[in-house]
Amino acid sequence: MANLDKDEVVAAFTEAYKKANGKAPSIESKSGWYSVDGGKNVRLAQLQEMTASLASGSSDATSESEEKKAPKNEAKAAAKPAKKKAPSSKKSGFSVKDFWAEKLNAEAPGATLPR
Repeated sequence: MANLDKDEVVAAFTEAYKKANGKAPSIESKSGWYSVDGGKNVRLAQLQEMTASLASGSSDATSESEEKKAPKNEAKAAAKPAKKKAPSSKKSGFSVKDFWAEKLNAEAPGATLPR
């Protein structure tokens, strides 16, 4: 694993970001994590990978992740799954819930079941 120089990586990323998007990014650093334009926090190595992807001509990695998230959310909203069947513990013939209900009823009739 190569040692990365923070200043060099941030400078290279800023330059690549300017070329790709036409504006300078706002990079916030805190405890070794970097947030680009208020997006997801990434490590320095990931910032270097994002620089390589920007330099190769692809769009900003943070924009890609936002673009990928949008279709997923729309797809989830459009395709709602059918109601799931509640798991049935009756198949084995023993139910803990029923056991406690019977036990409480035997010990103290009229007592309410716990949540």
